[in-house]
Amino acid sequence: MSLSGGDGGRDADGAARSIAEAVARRSYGKLVALLAMRTRDVAAAEDALADAFATALADWPTRGCPANPEAWLMTVARRRALDGVRHRRVGDEVVNQLAILADEIDEREAGMLPDRRLALLFACTHPALEAAIRTPLMLQVVLGLEAKTIASAFLMSPAAMSKRLVRAKNKIREAGIPFSVPEREELPGRLAAVLEAVYAAYAEGWTDPVGGDTERRDLAGEALFLAQLLVELLPEEPETLGLLALMLYAQARRDARRDAAGDYVPLSAQDPATWNAPMIDAANALLRRASAFNAIGRFQLEAALQSAHIHRCQTHRPNWDEIVQLYDALLAIAASPVVAVNRALAQAERDGPQAALDALEPYADDPRLADYQPYWAARADLLARAGATAEALGAYDLAIGLERDPAVRRFLQRKRIELSSARS
Repeated sequence: MSLSGGDGGRDADGAARSIAEAVARRSYGKLVALLAMRTRDVAAAEDALADAFATALADWPTRGCPANPEAWLMTVARRRALDGVRHRRVGDEVVNQLAILADEIDEREAGMLPDRRLALLFACTHPALEAAIRTPLMLQVVLGLEAKTIASAFLMSPAAMSKRLVRAKNKIREAGIPFSVPEREELPGRLAAVLEAVYAAYAEGWTDPVGGDTERRDLAGEALFLAQLLVELLPEEPETLGLLALMLYAQARRDARRDAAGDYVPLSAQDPATWNAPMIDAANALLRRASAFNAIGRFQLEAALQSAHIHRCQTHRPNWDEIVQLYDALLAIAASPVVAVNRALAQAERDGPQAALDALEPYADDPRLADYQPYWAARADLLARAGATAEALGAYDLAIGLERDPAVRRFLQRKRIELSSARS
């Protein structure tokens, strides 16, 4: 990029031009890339940066060159780019609004919220938005998950989730719903959807279907970081404590899910000595803090279930009655077919596989479970244990076909082969 022209006779003007040209040679590409990440428009980013350089040539000779020329140029260019977004109103209106809000948050150094992403998550909890769409909207526009991934987390088809997100964005545009960071006293009332989004992001990252996906590991780490920030921000909200405890219990045994050969190891076969003991201790402490508030919630119950499973594996003492009771409490406050499936597996250990199959019977035709792999894997296991081998083999086929993780798929295939061989 050339900055020749103008009056080069004045020393200040010449110095300004020299510095601007040096910055252009050194940082032009990087600055355009950083701007384009925000605007998603390389041409607009280049125009905004050209305006910023022109402003520098007019400003620096009289006011002096800034200590950090790149930062000065980036700030001016970012304002120009966002002014363009405001005036053009092209593309995704929600993304445009959040880009503007993110810039405003940057300008005031995040204000009371310690992380820009956290501020944007709370901005997506406007009361005018339908409660059911707030978490999916956060996952898409703030945390960057695709509609099909979000759909899977909510047991919906990708097409249905995409339509729901489009409808929500249309409502935001047509009703003029503004995005803004709520005041501190508003945060507890808006917390539930934010917790859901952080946990859904963590669950997607924790899944790691190829056993070493860096992007997914980054997503899990980012979600853990956000959960820790939420605890620091709202230390007297028991559900924030419960969420972080739940995530730490899961993270503590994450690496134990694969053996040295990369094969899947179910919880019952994992060696507790390989788990992260300090992380489990931290989760235990968080759960105790949460329970002191005597205000039970979904994430506290989920964390308590994780704690009970870990305790059983560490002590080798069956506690299935306690686990079934925890699932009963969870069903009472957060009923879902996913909870019902997990409860049935625990009930099978306490009351036998037929009792578990009977408990799942009301969900046999639930469309939300049609493509839910854990349901078919659970059903296959229960049918095999109940002696219904032919049905079990069919359920294994469905579970294997739906599984994304190659290691888990191989595990299920081995179980199917063992069942088929025993039948022969």
